[in-house]
Amino acid sequence: MQSNGPPPPRVPRSALADLLAERLTGSFGAAADPVQAGHMAAYMKDVGPFLGIRTPLRRELSRTVTKDTPEPDEADCAALALRCWGLPEREYRYFAADYLRRHVARCSSGFLPVVRHLIVTDPWWDTVDTLAAHTVGPLVAADPALASVMDEWIGDEDMWVARAALLHQLRRTSTTDAERLFAYCRRQAGHPGFFIRKAIGWCLREYARTDPGAVRAFVAAERESLSPLSVREALKNL
Repeated sequence: MQSNGPPPPRVPRSALADLLAERLTGSFGAAADPVQAGHMAAYMKDVGPFLGIRTPLRRELSRTVTKDTPEPDEADCAALALRCWGLPEREYRYFAADYLRRHVARCSSGFLPVVRHLIVTDPWWDTVDTLAAHTVGPLVAADPALASVMDEWIGDEDMWVARAALLHQLRRTSTTDAERLFAYCRRQAGHPGFFIRKAIGWCLREYARTDPGAVRAFVAAERESLSPLSVREALKNL
């Protein structure tokens, strides 16, 4: 399922992506476990099919796939991610999300529309959260002008885009833009969706590791508008 929005980005030409995709489909395909695939799909509410590769093996296979390959450029990252998202099984998307996480520093602010496409295509927390914290977050940190895009995302009608905006500062610690973080939580405090309410609590809980006093004060001031779930998650470690 994909929200209404701009057309899908064009898949760039990339010899590196061709090589990685060939290795990936061969390696992951050979390791498929239909029984485990059924369990994994059920756990993920049947958001999509799985190959049935458990995380430790998937990571081991991923290292084999990328062994002795050059550092990618932005076009390589885009081509690989879009090709992986074009395959039905979720493990291919996990590979791409992890690859972007490792190489996001090689991408410019112009890569953000590609990431948005990945977020809204068959979205679920398994891909959205990794992309938000480890690709969107570093892109915004590297180019502060992208903060204005996050200001648009937080009000997006697509719940997963708004969740990504909430979570994009998860790893910022002392460099978190606290004013923006609290504004986003306040903006979505009345959202009825579980995944937005959970994300509000999660991003507040993470920032509480850096400034617990600020989070306590925010929750106290906004307690009437925040959902019990958001409050409970925000204060869990305080």
